[in-house]
Amino acid sequence: MTFINPKTDYAFKRIFGSSESKDILISFLNAMIYDGNPTIEDLEIIDPNLPPKVEGLKDTYLDVKAKLADGTLVIIEMQVLNVESFGQRVLYNAAKTYAFQLQKGEGYRMLRPVIALTLTDFEMFENSQQLISRFVYKEASTNLIYTDNNIELVFVELPKFTKEVHQLETLADKWIYFMKYARTITDVPAVMDSVPEIHQAFGIANQVNLTPDELADIERREMFIYDQQGAIIKAVQEARQEEKLAIARQLLDRLDDATISQTTGLSIEYVQNLRSP
Repeated sequence: MTFINPKTDYAFKRIFGSSESKDILISFLNAMIYDGNPTIEDLEIIDPNLPPKVEGLKDTYLDVKAKLADGTLVIIEMQVLNVESFGQRVLYNAAKTYAFQLQKGEGYRMLRPVIALTLTDFEMFENSQQLISRFVYKEASTNLIYTDNNIELVFVELPKFTKEVHQLETLADKWIYFMKYARTITDVPAVMDSVPEIHQAFGIANQVNLTPDELADIERREMFIYDQQGAIIKAVQEARQEEKLAIARQLLDRLDDATISQTTGLSIEYVQNLRSP
């Protein structure tokens, strides 16, 4: 079997945001947000697009949006590219979702909590080893949680997940493994297939169920993503190389070639060439 990549926007919406995805999304959210506990019993999948209600305000487009039985709004986004100001975009989407709940004449008591769940195919927080990070409003010096803490940001950084199939234990493990590796496996591992909602997700992701046009569209999207990832990696590498060169030039009058090479990671030959007129 061959499965579509759930990290692409089309596949993610098809698996988690279609009319047949309700049980899948409940299981997924319970795993990502509630430590696998069956906290969510019911939800409604709603239109994820947030057109501006104020002239001049920026449009917002999400992957999946759901309203839980208690009224809590959950917005879910799968982000593959580490684009500029992405963290600000996540906060903007959450704040906009929260603010635009009220209709004219409704009081603030009608506001319901908003949870922004973001999965990234890159490391958002390089100084942390935490796979799933949760952010809420707290007092800066005492960590006292804000009384009406109605906006929560949850991040799942896929590159930090390193478990093999035989190490999968929790529901979160299995869903994250699905997100990260579904595109590369040909047989559904028994430990994952035993979860009915994951079995169903693999069924939706099976390429045999897609039309040739749908497959072609997915392949174009994947190719675009790979091209953009390559461009970003190249830009980062070039920036780091320029930084190394700048440091090396500053050290030419202070240190020998071997020490500069060790300090910057540049080859001794490269450092020697920098000394040449």
